[in-house]
Amino acid sequence: MVHSQEMDEKYLKTIEFPKILERLAGFTSFSASADLAHSLKPVVDLDEARLRQKRTTEARLLLDLSADVTVGGSHDIRPQVDLAAHGGVLSAAELLDVKTTLVAARSLGRVFERQGIQFPALAEIALRLPPPGGIVDAISRTVSERGEVMDSASQKLANIRGQVKVAYDRLMGKLQRLLNDPKTAPMLQEGVITQRSGRYVIPLRAEFKGKIRSIIHDQSSSGATLFVEPIAVVDLNNEWRELQLAERDEERRILAELSREIGLHAAELQAVVAALAEMDLALACAKYADEIHAVEPVLLPFRNSGDKHPGSAIRLYHARHPLLDPATVVPIDMVLEDDVYSLVITGPNTGGKTVSLKTVGLMAAMAQAGLHIPAQSGSEISLFKTIYADIGDEQSIEQSLSTFSAHITNIIRILRRADRFSLVLLDELGAGTDPQEGAALARAILSHLLERRITNLVATHYPELKTFAHSTPGVVNASVEFDLKTLRPTYHLTVGLPGRSNALAIAARLGLPAEIVDAARSEIAPDELRADDLLDEIYHQRDLARRARDQADKLLADAEKKNARLADRLDNIDEERQKLLEQARREAEE
Repeated sequence: MVHSQEMDEKYLKTIEFPKILERLAGFTSFSASADLAHSLKPVVDLDEARLRQKRTTEARLLLDLSADVTVGGSHDIRPQVDLAAHGGVLSAAELLDVKTTLVAARSLGRVFERQGIQFPALAEIALRLPPPGGIVDAISRTVSERGEVMDSASQKLANIRGQVKVAYDRLMGKLQRLLNDPKTAPMLQEGVITQRSGRYVIPLRAEFKGKIRSIIHDQSSSGATLFVEPIAVVDLNNEWRELQLAERDEERRILAELSREIGLHAAELQAVVAALAEMDLALACAKYADEIHAVEPVLLPFRNSGDKHPGSAIRLYHARHPLLDPATVVPIDMVLEDDVYSLVITGPNTGGKTVSLKTVGLMAAMAQAGLHIPAQSGSEISLFKTIYADIGDEQSIEQSLSTFSAHITNIIRILRRADRFSLVLLDELGAGTDPQEGAALARAILSHLLERRITNLVATHYPELKTFAHSTPGVVNASVEFDLKTLRPTYHLTVGLPGRSNALAIAARLGLPAEIVDAARSEIAPDELRADDLLDEIYHQRDLARRARDQADKLLADAEKKNARLADRLDNIDEERQKLLEQARREAEE
C-alpha cells in the first residue's frame, strides 16, 4: 500500500533519529551528500524503502570488493553552475572544482560500466553520472592543477604574458641601475625595489626629497623614508601595468567563455552532482552499517488480518540501540507473535524500558530510510505510515506544563493522528498523577488503541496493566530484569513475562529491618505474593535454560572450530602425500 504522508519530525526527534543521521553524515565525502544524509526521512512506500535497502546492501558488497570506490574530489558545484547559467563568470579555482567533480563522476561511472550487472540498484544511479562531453578537456587545457589560467589557454594570452615578462625585465633592469648608480645610491634608505599602489618604487631618504626627479607614492610611518617612482621609469611602469591589465582582461574573457559553456549544460551538471550525492549517500549508508555491524531488515507490508489485528509484524532479534556503546549495549529480542500487536513493558527505573521503546522506533525508522539495522539477520518489521512517540517530558518546560499535563497533551495529539498503519510508543503511560487515576487512565488509553487496531508498545509501572495485558487478546506482557544480587538492572528484555515487584527484596538487601519488611509483606494480598513467588521460579528456570543454551552454543562453536582445523590438517596431509608420491615417482624414473 502506498502512503503519501511523511513522518512527523517531532516524533522522529523524540526517538533520536536525527542523531543517527548526524553519524551517517560523518561517513559522506562532500557537502551535497552530507545534506542528503541530514535530510534523510523514512519513506512510507514499500517499494521505495526496499529499493533504498537494496542500494545499501549493494554498496556494502561493492566496498567489500573494491574498498577504493569513492566520489573523492567531488564538490557541490551547483551554486557555481547556477551562476554560470545566469551569465556569471567563474574563477579558475571554481572551474577546477567543476573539473575534479566531473572527473570523479566519470571514474565512478566507468566502475559501473564494468560491474553494473552485479549492482543494478546502484547502476541506475550511475546512469546519470557521465558528464557532458568536452567540458573536462576544455578546463584541462585552460586551468592548471594549481587553479591558475595557463599560457596555453589562448595564443593571445601567451603573447601578452611574453610581453609582460619583457616589460618587467626592462623595468627591473632600469631600477636596478638606479640602485647601483654611485650618485643615487647614498640617497636611498636601502638598496631594494618594492611596490606601492601596484607600481614599483625605491626607498628615498626624506632629507633627499627633490634630489631625484620622481613621483612620491608613500612614506614610512616615521616619515624618514619616501617611496618614490623615478620619472625615468614611469613609462616602463605604465607599459608593465597596461600589459598586466591586458592579461587580466584576456584571462577574464577565457573564463567567461568556459563559464558560458558550463551554463549551457547547467541541467546536466546539476543532475551529475545529484547522482554523485545519491551514490555517496549509499556508500555512507554502507560504511555506517559496517560500523554498527548492521544487517538488511526484511520489510513487510501490512497483512489483511480481519478486524482483530492491524496486520503489522515486529520480529527483531538481538536488536541493539545504535547510539549506545556497542561494547556494553545489551541486545533485545522484540518478537511479537502473529496475534499480538500491543506490548506492555514493566520493570525497574533505568532498567531499559525507555531504551527498548526507542530501539524499536529507531529500527522502524532506519529500515524505512534505507539504513541497515543493528540486529540479527532475519529480523522483520512492517512498514509503518507514521511513528508516534511520547517519551520523557520534553514539552513540559517550554510549555510550562506539569509532567502529567505534557504527557497527556502529547498523547491527545497522537490519538488524533494515529491509525491502523501507525506505530505508537508510550513511555510511563499515566505517570505523574494519582496512582489509582493514572492506572485507570493508562488502561483506558491502551484499550482505545486496541479498539482502533493501532500497533503499540507501552512502558509502565502500574501492576494493573500487567493483569490487563495477561487477560486481553492482542496484548502481551514484557519485562526488563533486575539483579537482586548486584541491585542493578540487567537491561535484558523478556517478552511474555511481566516484571516482578522487587521493592521488598531490594529494601531487605539494603538493610531495612526485617520486622519492617515483614510488616510490609503482611499488607500485600496473599495471591499477589504467590504470583511473585511463581514469577521468581519462572525467571529462575528461564535463566537456567538460557545458561544451558549459551553453554551449548559455545560448545557448538568450539566443535565447529575444531572441525575446521581438522579439515585444514587433512587438506595439508593430502597435499603432503601428493608431494611424496610425486617425489617417489621422479626418483623411480631416474
